[in-house]
Amino acid sequence: MRISIPLLALFVAWLLLVAGCGAEEGETPDEAPDEGLPATMATKPETAKTTTLNIVNSSVERVKVEVEIADDDNERQRGLMGRTELAENAGMLFVYEAEQPRSFWMKDTLILLSIAYIAAEGWIVDIQDMQPLDETSYPSAEPAWYALEVNQGFFRERGIQVGDRLDLPER
Repeated sequence: MRISIPLLALFVAWLLLVAGCGAEEGETPDEAPDEGLPATMATKPETAKTTTLNIVNSSVERVKVEVEIADDDNERQRGLMGRTELAENAGMLFVYEAEQPRSFWMKDTLILLSIAYIAAEGWIVDIQDMQPLDETSYPSAEPAWYALEVNQGFFRERGIQVGDRLDLPER
């Protein structure tokens, strides 16, 4: 049986997406924690890029969140994996090179998280709660350029919902 190279490549890409192995080009925020550290000791890297984002909720209140920026494949794959806690007003902003459907899983992630998928212009297009150590996929409802992970309940407790807007850092 002969299979064309483009057809084979398409099939392999589909398998990776379905299996969650890297989901959308390194989108899974979870990979092995820092080498040599037990998962319970994994912490924010000292070299992490950070910034403060403002989210404007439907009541026109500005909600600040301190985020680590994951903007390369290695950072996006590791994400918040292996951490046992996340500060109350902290999170991780995943930055991509293009807007497209996104998908995350919680492999090796130990804390309860919520994820907001965000369009290029900063509008929240989807919010989902995710469960620790869950290897099922959490796909975005619409294409997204960014994803923001925070402690579960962060969005709900601050009145943040789909349609609200983030002031995003320069790309």
